Amino acid sequence: MLALHVHHGLSANADAWLAHCEDRCRRWARAGKRVEFVAERISSRPQRGDSIEAWARQARYRALRRMALAHAADLVLLGHHRRDQAETFLLQALRGGGVAAISAMPALARRDGVSWARPWLETPREAIEAYARRHRLRWLDDDSNDDERLARNRLRRRVWPSLVAAFPDAEVTLAGAARWAQQAAALLETTAATDLATIGADEGAGLDLAAWRALPDARQRTALRRWLARILQSPAPATLVERLLAEALATGTRRWPVVGGELHSYRGRLSFVPGARRAIDAGPVAIDLSRPGLHEVPAWGGAFQVDRVARGGVPAAVAAQLVVRARRPGDRFQAGAARPPRSLKLQFQGAGLAVPARAGPIVCDADRIVYVPGLGIDARALAAAGEPQVALTWLPR
Repeated sequence: MLALHVHHGLSANADAWLAHCEDRCRRWARAGKRVEFVAERISSRPQRGDSIEAWARQARYRALRRMALAHAADLVLLGHHRRDQAETFLLQALRGGGVAAISAMPALARRDGVSWARPWLETPREAIEAYARRHRLRWLDDDSNDDERLARNRLRRRVWPSLVAAFPDAEVTLAGAARWAQQAAALLETTAATDLATIGADEGAGLDLAAWRALPDARQRTALRRWLARILQSPAPATLVERLLAEALATGTRRWPVVGGELHSYRGRLSFVPGARRAIDAGPVAIDLSRPGLHEVPAWGGAFQVDRVARGGVPAAVAAQLVVRARRPGDRFQAGAARPPRSLKLQFQGAGLAVPARAGPIVCDADRIVYVPGLGIDARALAAAGEPQVALTWLPR
């Protein structure tokens, strides 16, 4: 069994807390209990404007995951209890959160290769404290719990006592409401997944706007939120969802900046282009792409993924001496052996590739185009059958 401890470095007492936990585990080990103490110090610090609570929570979970995986632990037990759940529900409701937000904390979740469990989520805090006293377990209180600049502390110190005085069952009732919200959120998630599968939405091809708009209004919103969360790898801001609902079907190409790139609608599809906020115009860069793996190209803000293939690739000997450069007037690309070479502009249009997705580097063998991001390998550069060859994929950052 592991005892995991995160030293956030935010309190003057943090070293003492670490020493207390380490000493307690050492005593258990001497008594024959198989407990190994593992700790990690957070070296980063919150930036100006960051929520201290949010920063600490994110840093804590990242550290817990690193420690668990480093010691081959698949399950991490967290100490949240019923009052924590009720407070979280209330805080999220006061912040205007939707169903997913007021679902508060799940009793069990699988995330990032680790199962996170909260076995005390139905247990009142008083029962846990009574157990600790009965077994003579000494605990320490976090002094930051008195800091009313933090939203949870204001709720806990100013609001909670009055709420419980007026409604004695508030903790039980609010925790129960969170369970109802979890069930509703699970149903919405299932419906959204079914809708997205039905209308053929995926990360590569994007969201078919006409098929999406044919959904009932509530399911449009839910499907859009789920698609955005999958694409952006985080919940989408409500303001972005509302803008897309109002603007995504407008004619012409439209763009919406988001973290990590931008969304754009083009030819009836909504898609995400990573790192597309500005076009990069770096000079020519010589590169060896003959070896499988990830090959970073910092000057172009991305990397090439190289994989050995049996067909449809570039000869490995050619891939060893390539140059990446910016697009030039007169560049032509041949999409297939039976097709004529055409200008890159026409090829991009034929492939339905929107302008922001056309900014990647052109890969050449001397003056001959070999590979174009979004179009693939030029038919004139394909390897012969049986020849050692590699496939190329451009990954913008």
